[in-house]
Amino acid sequence: MATKTDQELVKLLVETRIALRNERFSAAGARAKDPNAPKKLRATIARILTERHARSAHSRRIAAA
Repeated sequence: MATKTDQELVKLLVETRIALRNERFSAAGARAKDPNAPKKLRATIARILTERHARSAHSRRIAAA
């Protein structure tokens, strides 16, 4: 995640949230192919948000100095 640009992170975040939403709705109708997929997608979303937060906190510290 650290090697991606801010725009790439935003794009990945949107795509992952869409994939999670699709996984939820497909799981409602039938048995899921990979029952761990939602957990993996949520973890990916958390990693992306953590990286975005770390970058914004770092830039705020630099601006304050």
